[in-house]
Amino acid sequence: MEFILFLNKLDKEIIELINKSNHSIEENTALCQIDKRFVGFYKKREKTIVICTQNAKKLGNYREGRNNDNHKTNLYIRRALRHEATHLVQSCNNNKPTGVIKNIEDKIHEGKVKALKSSVKISGNLDKELEAYVMEDKPRKVKEILKRYCL
Repeated sequence: MEFILFLNKLDKEIIELINKSNHSIEENTALCQIDKRFVGFYKKREKTIVICTQNAKKLGNYREGRNNDNHKTNLYIRRALRHEATHLVQSCNNNKPTGVIKNIEDKIHEGKVKALKSSVKISGNLDKELEAYVMEDKPRKVKEILKRYCL
């Protein structure tokens, strides 16, 4: 799976926890063709996270041979993994947000508001999406809640 090349040590640990929780990860499935702006999905029934590496590379303006100068692509993929892992945890928590972040509305970056609205149109749940977007930048917290709720 190509997306692993874009991850850091903490994110690789998140993958290990996902696997231990009896979930799997797929890459570049047909789901990724729904909209090129989406970089990840969580399929609850199948217990599967989908990472859309090709979409992330396009959005991040990925260039071959840049030797770690593909910062935006790295960020898209890492955030997608953490976001979808948060949805996985919510599934383990009776399909509810964990509440791990307090005053969550204050903590979402203004640059994520448009993406948040698109995600809510698909999922229909603002609270769960808010939590997932905030957790995108908190890999240690994602690890913590994976262990607490899913293992």
